[in-house]
Amino acid sequence: MKKTFLALLFLVTLVAAISLAITGCGDSTTTATSGNADLQKQIDDIKATVPKFAIPMREVGDRFEDMNAAAQGGNWALAAYMSKYMNNAMKPAKLTKPEEYKTWSTFYTGTFDPVNKAVTAKDISAFDKAYADSISSCNSCHEAMGYKFIKILKQNTPADQHVDYTLKSEPGDVPK
Repeated sequence: MKKTFLALLFLVTLVAAISLAITGCGDSTTTATSGNADLQKQIDDIKATVPKFAIPMREVGDRFEDMNAAAQGGNWALAAYMSKYMNNAMKPAKLTKPEEYKTWSTFYTGTFDPVNKAVTAKDISAFDKAYADSISSCNSCHEAMGYKFIKILKQNTPADQHVDYTLKSEPGDVPK
């Protein structure tokens, strides 16, 4: 997801540079104005292809389930990794849905913080409580935002069946 975002950012920058070079060559204000409108349309068209909120949120849900499986199995590095990339998955929404992203960011740094602290402490009891509290918070938020038809349930199995969630690890084992 990060590589996709960086490639998209590069593409937007390239399009902007080319458009500025083209419009900068014209002598009239009309050409520059027209060029700026074309550039804005190109930026808007590219922005429209970036995932909004639902697609990144789908990844968040899978990583959230996998995080629980990892914590239950004692694979604390995987739990920390899933949390880190769960948060990173939402970064496109910073561009495409800034108001919703603020809600996500507040959730992740506030409400979800006890989950991350429990992972760091390798405290399964604290993790279980914080994880359950997060599910309740997610459901309350979904309802408040008009998505009461999205109700999160704690899963008994992880989203990714091909991962060893019982591999013993430390939270700090995640590369930076």
